[in-house]
Amino acid sequence: MITYLKSLISNSPTNLISYAEYMEAALYHPKYGYYMKDKQKIGSQGDFITTSNISDIYGRIVAKWFASVCKKNDLEANFCEIGAGNGRFAHAFLQEWENSIKAPINYMIVESSPYHLKLQNELIPPHHNVLQVNNLEELEPFEGLVFSNELFDALPVHVIEKENGQLYEVMVGLKNETLYEEKVLLTNPAIHSFLEEFMLELKDEQRIEVPLLMEVMVQDISRALTKGIVVTADYGYTKEDWKHPSRKKGSLRGYYQHQMIDNVLEHPGEMDITTHIHFDWLIQKGELAELVFHSKLRQDEFLLKAGILKELENHYDPNPFSEAAKRNRAIRSLIMPSGISSFFHLIIQQKGIIDVNLFEEV
Repeated sequence: MITYLKSLISNSPTNLISYAEYMEAALYHPKYGYYMKDKQKIGSQGDFITTSNISDIYGRIVAKWFASVCKKNDLEANFCEIGAGNGRFAHAFLQEWENSIKAPINYMIVESSPYHLKLQNELIPPHHNVLQVNNLEELEPFEGLVFSNELFDALPVHVIEKENGQLYEVMVGLKNETLYEEKVLLTNPAIHSFLEEFMLELKDEQRIEVPLLMEVMVQDISRALTKGIVVTADYGYTKEDWKHPSRKKGSLRGYYQHQMIDNVLEHPGEMDITTHIHFDWLIQKGELAELVFHSKLRQDEFLLKAGILKELENHYDPNPFSEAAKRNRAIRSLIMPSGISSFFHLIIQQKGIIDVNLFEEV
């Protein structure tokens, strides 16, 4: 990986590359990129954990909720998951659909990682007939639900910082086989446009990530979707959240063997790199791309609205290792205020549906 980065940087006119270029290489290079490698990334033997890997209850609840959404909104039962990882969410979703919904469904996965495609094929039974594609264009036109879990936080971002009243872009260089940062005056017009459109004013010594590729992804989703719902599950901040002093250094982080690494230039190609997403920017760009904002819910709020408490078995089981006991613990972990769900929000958008109805009236 370092040899490739050395070539990439040396071929740059300034011998520097943006953080977006660095992340694109470190995460998505066909051979050296972290997500593309034949290496376990999720779970106890990997670098991080996701909601769907805690229990199959997440996928099962979404399956039942989606069946209800289709019925209420006269929507075709087509479900598209972007970036399905090891396939555990899809597996749980399809098992629940087969066992309790018992109706036809088309499940599609947009996945570019050969390693993850292999894991999905090993886990998901062939009779489910899951369609795997490399990009959203292959699904056009699409009616149904487009779902992603921790997709936008892994997109490459630019990094900027304000110093003595002047805006700089933080670039990446290489010296003596060691990657380092260097600030240069901000000249990228797309970043200036982001700050103007978002009306975001940085304070001195404040650093923030600029997600230019988010707009591209939102437009790609809208272009593929003719009618339906978009559900984006991720962690992030609102514009007001970004102003808090604790966010002064931005949110770019690495995860390596379940340890958070502040310096994302360490372990290139061997470490997950992530950033909190700009929720307001996602919603704003969605509206411009005909994805009408419906709601923003914390993950536990969404699960409660979707009926997770109906899955909770209240009878006492003295065996803590029984399937019922394990499931109940998993449910509680997903709805407890201090649990993993408190870190995630779901942004729900819709296109082409009038008076969209997504939840049972309480």
